[in-house]
Amino acid sequence: MLSFTGGLKVFVAMEPCDMRKGFEGLHAAISERLKEDVRSGALFVFTNKRHTRLKVLYFDGTGLWLMTKRLEKGTFCWPRAAEEKQTKLRLTPEAFALLTDGIDMHGAKPRGWYERG
Repeated sequence: MLSFTGGLKVFVAMEPCDMRKGFEGLHAAISERLKEDVRSGALFVFTNKRHTRLKVLYFDGTGLWLMTKRLEKGTFCWPRAAEEKQTKLRLTPEAFALLTDGIDMHGAKPRGWYERG
């Protein structure tokens, strides 16, 4: 289980990504598709078409981290876009932890006191 501070920004790319991409390819996707600065200290999360793999790019102030997770069976419950051409979705660190742990958030409803603004 991963654990992050409440102030961490997490951006999920809504469109699937080629999982062969490494540091440079994901950096370009963050700049061009998500219109974000990779050095902002946020986590940038990508998945493949089948939602069986995740890649996360993170800049810690000294360099880039590239984290990956491959499921042996099953799929990640990927969030849905609220708008048709939405390229990214911001998640709370708690929602990101649920995503990586395989919890289906589509039917879940966080209570108002739990969700951070």
